[in-house]
Amino acid sequence: MHQLSSAWQVLRLFLIPVGGGIPAGVLLARNLGLAWPIMAILYLISDVILACVFEPLMLLFIKAAQKSRFLSHLRETLRHSMRKTTAHYGTSLGPLSLILIAFGVDPMTGRAAAAAVGYGFVKGWAVAIAGDMIYFAVLMASTLWLDNVLGNETRTTLIILLGMFIVPGLVRRMRDWWRNKIG
Repeated sequence: MHQLSSAWQVLRLFLIPVGGGIPAGVLLARNLGLAWPIMAILYLISDVILACVFEPLMLLFIKAAQKSRFLSHLRETLRHSMRKTTAHYGTSLGPLSLILIAFGVDPMTGRAAAAAVGYGFVKGWAVAIAGDMIYFAVLMASTLWLDNVLGNETRTTLIILLGMFIVPGLVRRMRDWWRNKIG
């Protein structure tokens, strides 16, 4: 019963959107004695829950946008934003590109990109979850390593969270700088 209660506590943290619960969930799981494979399974379960919640909302939004001028305009704005987000992954989005989108942005964007190229529910979420699970593995390993070095869970969580929000922007700027320099 204790393991189930521990797993539930960790799963609730993993359900926090946009990755904010990953470092806290990983540290809590470790402190509760849950091994990394259990952490990964719990995170996978959180992704499946996300899929079951997000997919109907996405479909409902698409249907409502057919009847509402405002929502139709919003849908077009989101479509334009999606094109800009995925532009640097190439024009032909295959499974690897879609996995990279989910890894680099988030699984909802990965699923939306997969839907835009015709992937259905299962295949679309499979690539989105694959990218998100790779992201989780990187953050889990980074969190455990950094906490081992620092020995302070609060600092570890703050540094990982800052890194989650700052590093992607820095990588994009460096890539753009490099492209301009050689191109």
